[in-house]
Amino acid sequence: MREVEALDPALLPLQQGLVRSSYVSEDPFKVMIIEMAEDTTSISIHAGFFYSGIVAGCNCADDPTPIESQPEYCEVAFVIDKQSGGVQTILLPG
Repeated sequence: MREVEALDPALLPLQQGLVRSSYVSEDPFKVMIIEMAEDTTSISIHAGFFYSGIVAGCNCADDPTPIESQPEYCEVAFVIDKQSGGVQTILLPG
């Protein structure tokens, strides 16, 4: 999963998975494989993402309080088409 962890977070549905914050932070994220399945046409990977978000827009310009990141978690499915190699990324309900 190092390849996934090296991706730009903007390519993943992490923003849509936020619960405690409003924007995905630039902190690195970690991926955990939950389940894998394969059939004749595709490979499906169910993965959990541990990442951070920030609450933007809550500090005044002269407020010295640093912006603290909040822990976030979401689950994503990757469906890889064996024929084309294309990947569909789906944010799972959580």
